[in-house]
Amino acid sequence: MRPCRCDHARREGAPVNGRTTGPGRADVAELRVSYGRTPLLEADLAPDWHTQFTRWFDDAVASLTFPEPNAMVVATCTADGIPSARTVLLKAHDENGLVFFTNYSSRKGLELAANPRVSCVFGWYAMERQVVVCGRTERVDRTTSERYFHSRPHGSQIAASISEQSTVIPDRGWLDRRRDELARQYPDDTQVPLPDFWGGIRVLPDTVEFWAGRENRMHDRLRYRRTGAGFVLERLSP
Repeated sequence: MRPCRCDHARREGAPVNGRTTGPGRADVAELRVSYGRTPLLEADLAPDWHTQFTRWFDDAVASLTFPEPNAMVVATCTADGIPSARTVLLKAHDENGLVFFTNYSSRKGLELAANPRVSCVFGWYAMERQVVVCGRTERVDRTTSERYFHSRPHGSQIAASISEQSTVIPDRGWLDRRRDELARQYPDDTQVPLPDFWGGIRVLPDTVEFWAGRENRMHDRLRYRRTGAGFVLERLSP
């Protein structure tokens, strides 16, 4: 995959498409990327969304371009329509959906409990690719959550156990003291119990859109959409 070609200059005060930015400032209106011409055609896509996703995900991993190719932005919404978004890490995927792990008492956990609809974005922009997954969510079984939890580094298990995620705390020292206290209770050679408030979320896709950058913003967008008879493939206008 040919890398994208950046039009914007990165040096302070350097010309940007013929215009000069001020000290420490970028001309935001002139920041853009010229994409390549690699087409994304219906005939080239796999018959199912998961096979196609696996191809692109494996490409992103193999490219060594992304520090965390499994990073995805997850957007949730309250029952009365207030949205929020954050980056999480994909930890499993199969034909049934995508799995990530979180604190069920966090903002996203509470929002998903009230409104299970979700949108996930994988931005592999250096490869001129993006995947958008929309669907509903469910919690994975406790055995799966426990198995993954105990595969994490011991320090990460401690951190997950003491974090009241998304709540306001007095200061960093408060968090460090809680960590140190639990670390004394569960030293490195012991197993930290899986907290009741922590576990996996499975995203069950209704749509999976594959986006590829094309010249002059004539991008390719191909979407797998769930119907009563399975998924259909359709092209969207850029």
